[in-house]
Amino acid sequence: MEESLMNKMDYKEASAVLVRALGLSSSPVAVRLATGKEEIPQGMEKLDRTVRHCQMVNMARKEGRVFYATVENHECMGGAWALGLRQITETLKNGQFYYKLGKFESTAACKRTIDRIPHVESGATYATLYAPLEKATFSPHIILIIAEPRVMLKLAQATLFRLGGRINSEFSGIQSVCSDACAQTYLTGRANYSLGCDGSRKFSGIEDREMVMGFPVEMLPEIIDAVQIVTAAPGSKK
Repeated sequence: MEESLMNKMDYKEASAVLVRALGLSSSPVAVRLATGKEEIPQGMEKLDRTVRHCQMVNMARKEGRVFYATVENHECMGGAWALGLRQITETLKNGQFYYKLGKFESTAACKRTIDRIPHVESGATYATLYAPLEKATFSPHIILIIAEPRVMLKLAQATLFRLGGRINSEFSGIQSVCSDACAQTYLTGRANYSLGCDGSRKFSGIEDREMVMGFPVEMLPEIIDAVQIVTAAPGSKK
């Protein structure tokens, strides 16, 4: 398998720190957008059914599953497009899809949104790999955390701890786990926070009280150090 990080990381320990410091009720999830078969660890399970990407994330974070999925395993066409597994469908491209779902006043409003949805180049991704962070046997591109706003507050503080500044997140209320948290994070190299979407909340077990956050794996050491400090700070709500 091709390695994509120069510095090796202890994902089991990193996950333990995040769970302990943030009080997580489920695991952080490691996701890799593999460009070829050689990036899939030998013996890794291939998903044997067709579900949505957000459901796959939930299988890793709540069921402890470690697996990979190719395009035929992805039920959601929009998610598969955002992750680079397939071309965009015509109804998504022209605005009809979300317009018919009642999400926009017009197809033009929908198209304006779709045209700005972050997405990986179509066909660039061969397979998506998933694991609870503590079980990751592959080098992930993105770490996902799904948790309540209190946790997101601490993650935002951890993100700003070293250099300060402001949190700038982008989302549109659709394609939250696939585009907002994964594709955008992968493409920009920055953490992103999302409110979730109807699809992910309906199908993947994201609860009403939870939000979604993704950050590139390169930020993991910095996040690990910072969350331990900000959660133990004198000004932190206990």
